[in-house]
Amino acid sequence: MGVKERRTREKEQLRRQILAAARELFVNEGYENVSMRKIADKIEYSPTMIYLYFNGKADLLDSVCQETLLNLLNTFELLKKDKSDPVENLRKSGKAYVEFGLKYPQDYKLTFVVRPQYQKGLGLPEGSVGERVFNYLSAMVSECVRQKTFRQVDVEITGQALWSAVHGVTMLLIDFPDFPWTAKDKLIDTVIHTMIGGLKA
Repeated sequence: MGVKERRTREKEQLRRQILAAARELFVNEGYENVSMRKIADKIEYSPTMIYLYFNGKADLLDSVCQETLLNLLNTFELLKKDKSDPVENLRKSGKAYVEFGLKYPQDYKLTFVVRPQYQKGLGLPEGSVGERVFNYLSAMVSECVRQKTFRQVDVEITGQALWSAVHGVTMLLIDFPDFPWTAKDKLIDTVIHTMIGGLKA
């Protein structure tokens, strides 16, 4: 390995180290209680070094959340390969979304609860990972309509409604673990089945 390749690898390793430290501190201490110095102390570098990689704490939070969304998108992409039954694919995607949130609850909350509080008005920038995640859902609804397994619906509104349903059950299961829920899988399946059932042609 040449000097240039080694330096590139070392830079990427440090960047990932910074992100991992920031994620851990945001989760354990709360975003508002974390400073750039605290992140620097955790990885035993100076704050100046972190600023060579990130513009500030908000940029760090955004980068952590973008990683989470990219992991979620990759989960969807694996399901997308099977195009035989768009309704079943949509059902599997909805379940995969909830299971992702339950597997990574802190990352999920950072992305969908904490980040919007501190980055109001950010929305879904064109070409962003967040937009690609939502477009994936909308595209699946559109395919169900095209194949006439769904009745004619407004794809954007329907996509938002489906996201509202899976996000809602995800957050409830994360925030209220001691509630006497029925079997989680049964609850998740019922929420998704109910939504999809109301859309069928």
